[in-house]
Amino acid sequence: MNPTAIEFHDVSKTYSDSNEFAVDHVNLSISEGEFITILGSSGSGKTTLLKMVNRLNDPSHGIIKIFGEDIAGVDPVKLRRKIGYVIQQVGLFPHINIEQNIATVPRLLKWDKKKIEERVQELLALVGLDSENFKRRYPSQLSGGQQQRIGLARALATDPNIMLLDEPFGALDAITRLNLQDELLKIHGGMKKTFLFVTHDINEAFKMGTRVMIMNQGKVCQFDTPREIVTHPADDFVYSLIQSSKEQGRFWGNLT
Repeated sequence: MNPTAIEFHDVSKTYSDSNEFAVDHVNLSISEGEFITILGSSGSGKTTLLKMVNRLNDPSHGIIKIFGEDIAGVDPVKLRRKIGYVIQQVGLFPHINIEQNIATVPRLLKWDKKKIEERVQELLALVGLDSENFKRRYPSQLSGGQQQRIGLARALATDPNIMLLDEPFGALDAITRLNLQDELLKIHGGMKKTFLFVTHDINEAFKMGTRVMIMNQGKVCQFDTPREIVTHPADDFVYSLIQSSKEQGRFWGNLT
């Protein structure tokens, strides 16, 4: 059995301008090596929950542990350097080339030049881009899909144990999105890393996740395998979500 990578102990988040919970008393654990998708509509709490793992948000109540350590006592900057983070907007630095973008954190950590060059070449190959053709290019010279690959490579640069991905494919066209989903699953399959992937797309969530966390109004409605959720929805919200999406077809027949 794999060790526990992330634990949420009665975790809640409220903001000073609202009495409502953005995240409402979450209790769950995630094992090392799992690919967890977090599914919900806008305002469901999914991104807030994700950002508490790398302390871009801190909980108002409760404890989050990573490999048994309470992250409240960990310096946020040091914590983030050990956790990969990929967002929809990619966030590449436009004034430096691809090699320099990927090497951002290794340089901050004072890696030697040769080690950085080897790691950049390795990561470009991992995300399906030829090093010689791409490392000297600038972000503006890349397509949206290529930029997202570079964002993934940069997040993997220091070989983090945990990867956080916040709707990374949300702005891409359907074909590119499907291709990158397949490639990300392949990359995850070759690693012993824990992935948390936020999406509002139920098809994406059920395709990608070994387990799916469904959120609504700050609460986790159900956290289970895709098959178990489809065959045994936990409440009326989950049931209606499944029913409204089945007509989209694709893989649904394999889950029932």
